[in-house]
Amino acid sequence: MQRILFLLFRRLRWPLIVLVITYSIAILGLVLIPGIDDQGNPWRMDFFHAFYFVSFMGSTIGFGEIPYPFTDAQRMWTTVIIYATVITWLYGIGSLLSLLQDKGFRQVLSFARFTKAVRNLQTPFYIICGYGDAGSQLVHELSSRGINCVVIDCNESKILDLEIDGIQIEVPSLTGDAADSETLLAAGIKHPQCRAVIALTGSDKQNLTIAISSKLLTPKLKVICQSDNLDNAANMASFGTDHIIDPFDVFGQHFAMMFHSPSMYLVHQWLTSSSDKPLTDFQDPPRGNWVLCGFGRFGKSVSHYLSKEDIPTTLIEADTNSTEAPKTTIEARGTEADTLKMANISDAVGIIAGTDDDTNNLSIIITARDLNPEIFTVSRQNLLRNNAIFDAAKIHMTMHPETIAAKYILGLIKTPLLQDFLELAYEKEDEWANILLSRVLGTIENGMLETWEIEITPSRAPAIYNGLLQGQAILLRDICTDPRDYKAQLSCIPLLARQDDNRILMPNMSTHIDDTDRLLFCGNAQAYRQMRLLINDPQSLHYVQTGKDYPGGYFWKKFFSNESDQEIYTK
Repeated sequence: MQRILFLLFRRLRWPLIVLVITYSIAILGLVLIPGIDDQGNPWRMDFFHAFYFVSFMGSTIGFGEIPYPFTDAQRMWTTVIIYATVITWLYGIGSLLSLLQDKGFRQVLSFARFTKAVRNLQTPFYIICGYGDAGSQLVHELSSRGINCVVIDCNESKILDLEIDGIQIEVPSLTGDAADSETLLAAGIKHPQCRAVIALTGSDKQNLTIAISSKLLTPKLKVICQSDNLDNAANMASFGTDHIIDPFDVFGQHFAMMFHSPSMYLVHQWLTSSSDKPLTDFQDPPRGNWVLCGFGRFGKSVSHYLSKEDIPTTLIEADTNSTEAPKTTIEARGTEADTLKMANISDAVGIIAGTDDDTNNLSIIITARDLNPEIFTVSRQNLLRNNAIFDAAKIHMTMHPETIAAKYILGLIKTPLLQDFLELAYEKEDEWANILLSRVLGTIENGMLETWEIEITPSRAPAIYNGLLQGQAILLRDICTDPRDYKAQLSCIPLLARQDDNRILMPNMSTHIDDTDRLLFCGNAQAYRQMRLLINDPQSLHYVQTGKDYPGGYFWKKFFSNESDQEIYTK
């Protein structure tokens, strides 16, 4: 507000001075010029009446001559002051309109509105730095779940895109440099409801600066950053960045998992997918020789993880010197049929187009398919806006770095235990994954799967927490019981139980619940809603444990006052 007032008075200083001088001269002239009252006696207007007359005449409202008809001298002066005040007002209004169109003043107003909106947030929120492909996906996913976000981006056009994207809840946004400490403070980095800073600017250097600034300003606040560079990632880690996401490394691990355990890969895809999107189909990439085009950050990661699975790979790279490609690499773009023939594309079982150019990647895939129609195709998609043409190309598997980063971060926010579960599950054999897959299939409803986490705390599971404080023995089976029918189980699977530092993978139903537990489930949306009711409603918890639905309201408790009455009520 101080900046706004400062700019107003600085830019409107001369219009205000001219306006005050014009009004002063006009009022003084009306006071000095004599008039005649209704009795024909000389009369002079006082300052109050002069100010009142100039006020309505200067704005051209024109109530008439007061308090008596004017003399010719007074009318002549009135004519002069009418034109003078009108011109002065036009000058002042023009200056004000010019100020409102000034970019600097609009930035100050936007900054003031932004800080006020952030200050008024009463529920947990996340600061998202960068509204690119990853940032926009994350904001939409969080907003659809009723989670507040604060967005900062240095590109004004992206902030305008945010305002017209039709997001369900209001998202405070600011055009500014997220690496600037003042901007981070305005975004609420020290706000008691701020849960994390998420750096998705698309620049490793910018993300590193944001991570360092955030940790210096608020050491205990969680910081999540995307990084595609090992050196920057190590620098981020040295400052205590909580989560560093390399989408190329994440994809490389998941792609290699398809060869190691296709069922586990499918389980992973289902558990990390958006709840409003259909589940992906089973994919089993063939074993044999693969052709990899592009040995940049993406190619290096994929090649590294494929080598761990003993998948032979033929490399094609246009600039072998700068990428430090192996000597056996074919130096070419890979878009030409001759280059692919040199890589024995006709005998290859799959091709990976991993360059940083979407046009080249599509050209590689189409050329390879012409030479080998049965080949398994994988492509890197750099820009989300190219979704339509990549869908039209009917590629078996498409990798979009920003989507991978957004999904990973969403999992960290929505279900932090999911990473613990996946870490333990990766160590299991394919047979174990097949059993889990069949169980998950039994819980799917309308092709959708929900993953959720429950923390036994007074605010998130009051019925369970209070029951434990009262000495009740509560089992995992009780939480998974249908609150509408105590003989039926909800369509859900307990995936992980974290009790202090112990992690129990696929806990059995007889597991005792403690007041420090965190539980991870998957199932259909109906099961999630019923479980939320159960952990918040003591009456529902009592019903699933005893099979007796006692009255909960004051009137019904008085009406059914004894045990026999309550038994009748239950029946």
